[in-house]
Order: sequence, then C-alpha cells, then structure tokens
Amino acid sequence: MGEVAIKSEIIEVADDIEAVYKEFYGRKWIDGLPIIPPTPERVRNMMKYTDRESDDIVGVIPPMNGEATVEKIAINAVMAGCIPGFLPVIITAVEAMVEKEFNLYGILTTTHPVSPLIIVNGPVRKELDINSGYNLFGPGWRANATIGRAINLICMNIGGAVPGLGDKATHGHPGKYTYCIAEYEEANPWEPLHVERGFERDVSTVTVVGGEGPHNINDHSSIDAAGILTTAADTMATLGGNNTWYSNLSEPLLILSPEHAETVARDGFSKMDVKNYIFNHARNPIYKLKDRGMYKMRVWPRWFDSTDDHAMIPICPRAEDIMVIVAGGPGKQSMCVPTFGETLSVTKPISLSDGTPIKSVYDFRK
Repeated sequence: MGEVAIKSEIIEVADDIEAVYKEFYGRKWIDGLPIIPPTPERVRNMMKYTDRESDDIVGVIPPMNGEATVEKIAINAVMAGCIPGFLPVIITAVEAMVEKEFNLYGILTTTHPVSPLIIVNGPVRKELDINSGYNLFGPGWRANATIGRAINLICMNIGGAVPGLGDKATHGHPGKYTYCIAEYEEANPWEPLHVERGFERDVSTVTVVGGEGPHNINDHSSIDAAGILTTAADTMATLGGNNTWYSNLSEPLLILSPEHAETVARDGFSKMDVKNYIFNHARNPIYKLKDRGMYKMRVWPRWFDSTDDHAMIPICPRAEDIMVIVAGGPGKQSMCVPTFGETLSVTKPISLSDGTPIKSVYDFRK
C-alpha cells in the first residue's frame, strides 16, 4: 500500500453523547464502545503531560502508514477515556510498537488473533494505579482499560487497522479492545522485566508484546518448582500455537502468579533456571507435528535437525527468549501468553523528549 497520512479533522456534531457516538461509529472511528468526545479543549488538556509539540510525529502506524502525531495520539486517548497522566505511557508504547523488530504491520494485518500487549514497569505503575494483581486482565481499573484501549484506537484510526479492512484477524481476541497490565514487582522474587533488560529499578518502562489472549495454567497440586513448571511447559507447547511453528523467532510469555513464583523461588530456581526448564520441556517431537497445524509453513531454528522424526522442537530459539514476569492475585494459577511468532518484544523507558528517563509522570507537567 502507498503511504497515506490520515489527517486530523474538525467536525461539527450536535452536543449530544449519542449523536457523537453515532457519527464516529458511522465513520468507523471507534471500537463499538461509547467514547468521550475529543473536543479541542479535552485534547489540549490531555497534552499537559508531554513536553513534545502537538505536531511531533511519534511514529508511522501501518497498514496505511498514518503519522501518529502527539495530537492524534491525544485525540484517541481522550476517546478511550484516559486521564492526562496516562499519555506518557501511551506515547512510549507507540514508540516501541513502531520499532522494526516488533513487526506492527504483521501484527495488525494477520489472520492470527494477536494484539499489542502493554506491560508497564517502574514507579508509574503505582502512580497511575495500573493493576498488577487481582483480575489484572479483567475489568475494574481505569488505567488498564483505557491505556490499552487507546493503543487499539490508535491502530484503527491512525494506522487504518479497521476490522475487515486493514485488520484481517479471523477471530481476533478481547485484547483488541484493551490489553494493558503492570508487573507485580513487589511479589517478584527475582528482578522485574525492565531491570532484566538493563534499566534501573526506579526508571519506568513500557514493554510491547505481540500476544494472543492469555491462557490459564492451573496447578493446585504441585508442591515444588518442577511440578509447576512442568505444567506450565506442557500448556505452552500446544500444536495450535504459533510459538511451536515459528520457533526461530519467538518470545513466549510466562506470567507466574505470586504463589507459584514463591514456590519456584523457594526451591532455589533463579529466573534463568525457570527459562531453561521451560525451554527444555516445552517441546514436541516432529512425528507429532507432521501434517498438522502449520507444518507446511514451519520455520525452525537453523541448528535444529528436522530430519529426525523424534527430535524435540522447542518453542523458541534460546532459553533467554522466554519472557517471565510475576503478576496476579492469590491463587495457584499462572498464565501464558502465546506470541505471534514473527515479532520481538520491545522495551522503552518513559522519557522526556530529550531522552531523559522520568521517575514520575508529573515530571512532564507544564
């Protein structure tokens, strides 16, 4: 497709919430849920928490290559129901999504049920009340609901990833409405995701992951690390998952609940030990995969001997590629998020326009 910048425009609509909804729905500008009308005053107010100019281009969003200016991002944030303090998280997420390795074009246009998952680390988790505990993938938290929703509205309205047009997902999943969580760092017996990736603990970051919907890992019986991780590995190595077939470029995500993480750490497992265990056990033999799933489209690591029917295929190229975070409330259940298989996650610090990482969103306030 040619490069097309989807322009901002001012339209006149009756001062009535139902009239605004009807107009925007008819133009395919919304996700089907009610919106906050993005009046000029609300959009200006939303931009209080950025030191960028309104026409600064944060990134180009596929598939229609729309220019995501600060103003356009703010418009979609208003529509999603965000408060101004959420905007720095959203801008950082957009910066991360447009990195080449994330493959946003593939994520937004594939028939696969994949959507950008936003993971927030650092002090802004608490400052913005981003849920990392009970029901973190569910309702009840404005930050999770509206930050994730803003990202998907940006993909629709700026990028043109409208369902059935730019977005060709066969089924999609609820994360195409909103998909935003925080890591429960206080319950993590190891280093949190952003520290593992080289950032200071007091720096706030956003990680974007091309994820399917989360899948439950239910283990109320295991009393040791090996048992819990065996259950997790078996859940993660499904025949229908893209990680099985695109294991040359794959970063499956394991979300351990605090209870499971505590048990695993108690048995002396480091985070790298967890990754090694999953890497070595989340595998399928070639004979089990033949003529099933995506066998004819398979892309395996170069080092893998595909001539041996009993060779065990891993779900990623290296143990280091497995992402492990801790989140959720009490309960002996964890989750995994299968990934697209043609994407790599990206982590970026929430920063001022000069690149200085912030410790509080209020560092932006004008």
